[in-house]
Amino acid sequence: MPESSLLPATWNVPTEFRDRLGKQVGRQRTMIAEGHALIILHAPPNPDEMNRKGRFFWREPDGTWHASEFKGGPDALNQHLDEFQQLLEEFDDKIDEAASSLDYLEVLNHLGPVYRALCHMTQALQNAREAIPKDKLIIDFRDSAYRLERAAELLIEDAKNALDYVVARQAEEQSRVSARIEMSSHRLNLLIAYFFPIATLSAIFGSNFQHGYEQYQTPWPFWIMVSMGLALGFVIHIFLKRGPR
Repeated sequence: MPESSLLPATWNVPTEFRDRLGKQVGRQRTMIAEGHALIILHAPPNPDEMNRKGRFFWREPDGTWHASEFKGGPDALNQHLDEFQQLLEEFDDKIDEAASSLDYLEVLNHLGPVYRALCHMTQALQNAREAIPKDKLIIDFRDSAYRLERAAELLIEDAKNALDYVVARQAEEQSRVSARIEMSSHRLNLLIAYFFPIATLSAIFGSNFQHGYEQYQTPWPFWIMVSMGLALGFVIHIFLKRGPR
């Protein structure tokens, strides 16, 4: 076996298959030679992986199937498809449980590579179906891959729609908060404009007139003044907290 071959050493495949494989698995595709079919697929990808893990499914001319993973036989490809099915179900649950835009963005980042892998897998199985048109198993595999591809596409649309809704809802809430802040600022400016002249004049000229209470039951007049000021401040505070109608 050539050193660069990725196929199991025990496989008695046509030499052309090994010659066409390099040190990396490459894209998902189907090779046909001497009645043999080699379907090269990718394991479910992670968003941070640069190189994909390859899985090889070999069909002999008599219909016997072999697989580089699982237990071989035609059921190996079903197990491969079941992994994608389970992954999509987990994404569906995550979309239902998502509560913020970051949750939806995380789902989209993980779902994107999976969707692309399913699209390429469907094309590879379609090529195998065209090369071996009478094999019903390949037709079933192709149809299952297309169903998963469509399910992934719908999940992406659902996640995007939910993300758009969350962003729009946050924008509306921010708009309402901005409107309340603007109204409160306007009211505060009115109060400042109303009391600023008299406050300025009182600071310049003073307002300490003789009233006869300087020595009367000290310091009760002071505390009465502070209490009245706090009470008036509380009334103004309640007024400013009222939202716009």
